[in-house]
Amino acid sequence: MSATSTYEQQLRSADLRVTRPRIAVLTAVHDHPHADTDSILGAVRADLGEVSHQAVYDVLKALTTAGLVRRIQPSGSVARYESRIGDNHHHVVCRSCGAIADVDCAVGGAPCLTPSDHHGFSIDEAEVIYWGTCSECTTASASSTH
Repeated sequence: MSATSTYEQQLRSADLRVTRPRIAVLTAVHDHPHADTDSILGAVRADLGEVSHQAVYDVLKALTTAGLVRRIQPSGSVARYESRIGDNHHHVVCRSCGAIADVDCAVGGAPCLTPSDHHGFSIDEAEVIYWGTCSECTTASASSTH
């Protein structure tokens, strides 16, 4: 089955109309994990031609609300979108270049972290962001000091 047919089925299952912009945005999010809105807009325009910034924002909001994509926003970063949903994974972010990678849940099932006090909440998800320096930035930094 083609990616387009899969995306069409996902949209229909979420009670969303199948439109070219929605298919293009889903394709962009799947093809470019952790992309920001401008990057997604560029990919959509490369696919469809002229599409407004607002149209892409509206589609991203609809897809996020429907649970077809996940919006993340590490501190100090613009919102980013990913297609990996429903598994409560986490992220690692490079402090130097801003690269983001997925980190699987450390231990056990969702929410994979048990709080010391749940304050009466019924917890169903934990969000953890690890911060550090990616291997490329570490290598570049080491090279520039020699």
